[in-house]
Amino acid sequence: MRRLPALLLLGASALLLAGCGPNLIDRLQNFWALGFCGTVIVVLDILALIELANSQREFSSKALWALLIIFFPVGGLILYYFFGR
Repeated sequence: MRRLPALLLLGASALLLAGCGPNLIDRLQNFWALGFCGTVIVVLDILALIELANSQREFSSKALWALLIIFFPVGGLILYYFFGR
């Protein structure tokens, strides 16, 4: 129960900071200029989207999580792995 405020703070700050950078589509258009960290983010986002597509969720839930991961690559990924699985 102690971890919940810390996770909420982490998720809120990641969501805020992730909105300041490029989204997943922008990152994929210029893939060769990403660097190591950008490549790791793209690979983890793609793996999360594949895992999400193979899950037994309803379509609306899948669509919302996918949009969150696509438009907020870092924050959406963190939120998905903490709360979406």
